[in-house]
Amino acid sequence: MLARLAATAALCCLPVWAAAQGAPVAFGQVQSDRSLPVEVTSDSLSVNQADNSALFTGSVVIAQGEMRLSAPRVRVIYLPDRSGIESLQASGGVTLVSGEDAAEAVRADYNITTGMIELRGDVLLVQGDNAITGDTVTVDTGAGTARVSGRVRTVLQPGNSE
Repeated sequence: MLARLAATAALCCLPVWAAAQGAPVAFGQVQSDRSLPVEVTSDSLSVNQADNSALFTGSVVIAQGEMRLSAPRVRVIYLPDRSGIESLQASGGVTLVSGEDAAEAVRADYNITTGMIELRGDVLLVQGDNAITGDTVTVDTGAGTARVSGRVRTVLQPGNSE
């Protein structure tokens, strides 16, 4: 939360460049391996056999390789044959970290099969000293890229020209 406040303050105080909607950016240091296991930890778990879902609540942390997603509440949708996870729906304030890149949003949906993560609601993407805000960020974990859309705003720190 402190990092979000600092980045938001930086957005308000430093020169700002308004990016076009749909601005592509890199995300994560390397491409994610979707074949790696997904580990979920939480304070509690409720399983619903009727709709092939599970609800994890309380300090939920999801890890797959180098990627970490945390939120107060995550609904896991299993494949129809229950052989694996189809998707994750995180809500209540989500943090996604991959390498040195991090994103925060109100909610996130992660399709395990396609490797696509959609973060929605007051999204903040931080990459080193640079920060980008937008309405939606779509992360392609396979390609290691992200697309920011909605009202996009960014702070770009000038490089050292020496």
